[in-house]
Amino acid sequence: MKPSSLEHFWMPFTANRQFKQRPKILVSASGMHYQTDDGRSILDGTAGLWCVNAGHARQEITEAITQQLNTLDFAPCFQVGHPTAFELAEHLSKITPAGLNRVFFTNSGSEAVDSALKIALAYHRSKGNSGKTRLIGREKGYHGTNFGGISVGGLVNNKRAFGPLLTGIDHLKQPWLPEHRFSMGLPATGAYLAEELEQMIALHGAETIAAVIVEPIIGAGGVWLPPEGYLQKLRAITAKHDILLIFDEVITGFGRIGTPFAANRFNVTPDLITCAKGITNGVIPMGAVFVNESIEHSFMQGPESLIELFHGYTYSGHPVAAAAALASLKIYQQEKLFDRALELEEYWQKALQSLKSHAVVKDIRCYGLIAAVELESSGITGERGFKVFNHCFYEEQILVRAIGDSLAMSPPLIISHSQIDELVAGLAKAIRKVC
Repeated sequence: MKPSSLEHFWMPFTANRQFKQRPKILVSASGMHYQTDDGRSILDGTAGLWCVNAGHARQEITEAITQQLNTLDFAPCFQVGHPTAFELAEHLSKITPAGLNRVFFTNSGSEAVDSALKIALAYHRSKGNSGKTRLIGREKGYHGTNFGGISVGGLVNNKRAFGPLLTGIDHLKQPWLPEHRFSMGLPATGAYLAEELEQMIALHGAETIAAVIVEPIIGAGGVWLPPEGYLQKLRAITAKHDILLIFDEVITGFGRIGTPFAANRFNVTPDLITCAKGITNGVIPMGAVFVNESIEHSFMQGPESLIELFHGYTYSGHPVAAAAALASLKIYQQEKLFDRALELEEYWQKALQSLKSHAVVKDIRCYGLIAAVELESSGITGERGFKVFNHCFYEEQILVRAIGDSLAMSPPLIISHSQIDELVAGLAKAIRKVC
């Protein structure tokens, strides 16, 4: 691409001036690989951006989108509807934990989070508990980039430039202990860290707290795993105090850790789940909030002509996005891709743990088909991670994601043993040569 053609797109979460000095341009994709504008094939170790779970360029999804475009390109969901959105909601309700069978569609994970927060606040008001307005997030939590999401989120760089955010917010500490380093799977200790929520409730009063929102596995904050029993304790505490528990599963949803959702694998049923990304295999923007039916029922009061929730988006349940999601679900089910992540987990973990011998590797965290390899800082936070990321892309032909000094990976669920070996070997070479 000509340098002049790069001027007008202000790229998100990117050092734009640095990028334009040596652009990384992807021009096509198929299966497990991207192709660059200079003719190289790049092994996708990130499923695009945690989202292309079934691999790239799936013909089944393309055909479903084409058919939908030729049938119904757009229809609103305000006061009218279309069949594809209802069909998708019904199919999704079959893979969510019991009771979470009401689906509110959005266009992204950020919108799903803000929708879930609003539903939680409105729910308590509908029950006559209008004082329950406080929201609790967690350190290192990432819940998108809308004002609600960055308020409950725990990443300071996502907040500091935007002035005052939502008030009445508090944050639990990140559930991590030094003894968790290099754990195989979930850390065995630390469930008691969830008891901090009881202290927070004692401080603020349960009558003021509407909801707690957490990622079952912290993703964009660096891939941090919950200690065994931690999420179960959060569930017990929130239920005890009539506080809604929201799982943000934008990253962990749709097979990332071997089940439809992390809630399924951890056997913890929250009150709401947010999702996006893998719902359409990353092909078309879409998100959703899964809501416990008892919460929805609380809104169904008064005259039948009353609008129960004054909230939504022009593209909620967009017919083309819904068609893409239905096709994606069919692929996941027919190819048993949710099971595949579980089948590959042990091989994935052992391959990654082989990097432990490198002196600069500070920690390795992996579960299902998600992982992070954390490097010792060079003294400038993120410098070493970014250099390894660059070397991986330009020299080793693999795509990983730099999160500070951690290299995060979340490959498509179709990855093979040999491709896992290729990904880990490329990362090992990059660490040796750069660090």
